[in-house]
Amino acid sequence: MTLRASLTLLAGLCVAGTASAVDLVIATVNNGHMIEMQKLTPEFEKAHPGIKLKWVTLEEGTLRSRVTTDIATKGGQFDVMTIGMYETPIWGKKGWLMELKPDAAYDVDDLLPAMRNGLSVDGKLYAAPFYGESSMLMYRKDLTDKAGVTFPERPTWQQVADAAAKIHNPPSVYGICLRGKPGWGDNMAFLSTMANSFGAQWFDMSWKPQLETKPWKDAVTFYVDLLKKYGPPGSSANSFNEILALYNEGKCGMWIDATIAASFVTDPKQSKVADKVAFAQGPYAVTEKGANWLWAWALAIPAGTKNADAAQKFITWATSKEYINLVGKTNGWGRVPTGTRKSTYANPEFQKAAVFAAAEKKAIDTANPNDSTLPKSPYVGVQFAAIPEFQAIGIAVGQQMSAALSGKVSVDQALKTSQAAADREMRKGGYYK
Repeated sequence: MTLRASLTLLAGLCVAGTASAVDLVIATVNNGHMIEMQKLTPEFEKAHPGIKLKWVTLEEGTLRSRVTTDIATKGGQFDVMTIGMYETPIWGKKGWLMELKPDAAYDVDDLLPAMRNGLSVDGKLYAAPFYGESSMLMYRKDLTDKAGVTFPERPTWQQVADAAAKIHNPPSVYGICLRGKPGWGDNMAFLSTMANSFGAQWFDMSWKPQLETKPWKDAVTFYVDLLKKYGPPGSSANSFNEILALYNEGKCGMWIDATIAASFVTDPKQSKVADKVAFAQGPYAVTEKGANWLWAWALAIPAGTKNADAAQKFITWATSKEYINLVGKTNGWGRVPTGTRKSTYANPEFQKAAVFAAAEKKAIDTANPNDSTLPKSPYVGVQFAAIPEFQAIGIAVGQQMSAALSGKVSVDQALKTSQAAADREMRKGGYYK
């Protein structure tokens, strides 16, 4: 073959190679861990020269709306979607997601059981966890020590209330800070776990809403009284970010929220009380079942994609042990995505960087979305029920709970209105007549 012929053949192969490159479109949420993943795009593309990553990065509410519309209408805009534990079992059952089948090197058994189970349907994995979380108690040990308070590994709600009374010293410090901003993933994420621990459930085995039962009334009354006495003013407008700012300023004696907060409140660059924080498991009242929530931001492949092989390769990379090690080496072990793999928690470098590691893992390990209520329930989920109707129900109930907290309605009235809204949605959904 002549040199010219060889060069012509080579040029042709290069053009063919370029033409066959896959543009993989990934929809994701605009939080810190995902932004870091985008910065590491060159690492993936270097290892997979035939795949180019195209990012669509959206605020959480917009992301949910866009991916839900796209998958329900078979729009085909995205090859990889960032979804949570709420969507995965619903969409997996509907056949809207492709089953994930990573290779042996991925080590699916290294995934924390709570994460793997929460993202599976009938034992098949439909989304891979990018980072996971539960909820736990974060408290100011300097204040509790001074007040003579010691917490067991999992305190009761009464112990928490007693401690709040002792350390409450407004306006310099409030005894306890808890979510009050309405939303199924805002105040209701927290309140659902609290209600679970009081023996409540969203629906009984006939799918009838249970919001006017004694356990719900006990839980919500306790919550409203606790924040009125020992919480910061304006609690009905506070969500994660508002309370994080208060906590880092040293204004909160205690906070029960996402385990992911631990990495922020112990960071001396962000928190004035970084060296004074200790951790315990989510409080309970009559049962430990469902006392701490379970969530994962996970990566899934919509059934309509034409780039399934490339999507599987990307998800395998982004949720692998190797990716976590890459972030650890690049950004530091305090900034790796947590809550997904046993090997992360076994890593001495991670343990050294994350003082909260043991408490976080215990919280995740003890959350069971398949058995999260004292009475038997027909739904999967700890702080939500994985049915399509729950989103509307959770939003409606969240608004009522926020109104009760701000004193606009009584607890009884809020629960009565919530029960009616839930009943209406469930009838509309055909669960009963």
